[in-house]
Amino acid sequence: MLAQQGILSKADGDCVAVERPDGSSAVLLVCEHASREIPERFGDLGLSAEARSSHIAWDPGALAVARRISAGLDATLVFQRFSRLIYDCNRPPESAGAMPETSEIYTIPGNQRLGEADRRARTEGLYIPFHDRIRSLLKERAARGQKTVIVTIHSFTPIYNGKPRAVELGILHDEDRWLADRMLDAATKAPLYKTERNQPYGPEDGVTHTLKLHGLANGLHNVMIEVRNDLILDDVGQGVVADYLTGLLQSGLEA
Repeated sequence: MLAQQGILSKADGDCVAVERPDGSSAVLLVCEHASREIPERFGDLGLSAEARSSHIAWDPGALAVARRISAGLDATLVFQRFSRLIYDCNRPPESAGAMPETSEIYTIPGNQRLGEADRRARTEGLYIPFHDRIRSLLKERAARGQKTVIVTIHSFTPIYNGKPRAVELGILHDEDRWLADRMLDAATKAPLYKTERNQPYGPEDGVTHTLKLHGLANGLHNVMIEVRNDLILDDVGQGVVADYLTGLLQSGLEA
């Protein structure tokens, strides 16, 4: 934990959480934008409470859905405990989006003109431990002969820069489309939501970093799931979406 001492206090705790570490499923769930919490060192980043609660700070509902899928499949779940405003763990350190100065309509005062030391401290405090923990889990699973398929869980805002989004569920992939193809086929047969490939984002937007880092680099099948967040604002919506996604994943893995 030495690397984290620069930005996280004892009260903050660890930056990464793992649930069901010995889960029997081939699925390894990852939720990079699970939390809107900001380490105490950073205060409010100069943002209003409304901004800190909005989608710019986290993916609302994503962790709740991921936890339900984890329970349904007995799948290991890894998630980041702090806001992507401090460090977006689905972006590499060299990306401008890793520590964004602006997000949609918001300017983020606490992220303006960060120096190299500040960027390095955030990288060492949040990004490196998060992805090192995933690497450790992958090694442990490989050592016991457990198959792994990486599934990242995200949510997106229904209105972005003033434009409504009709898509409700996105199944995203990079070069490996094996699981995405099967899930999309299953969604066509049971069309509960308006589901599209690589929407509302795609690889060209830089959103497949985790998939490439841990999936493609290790020859593991992988997929990224995006859920429109107005569908998962409460327990009922989260349960329906999680059950549907669990079904798509099971169909995809069994196909």
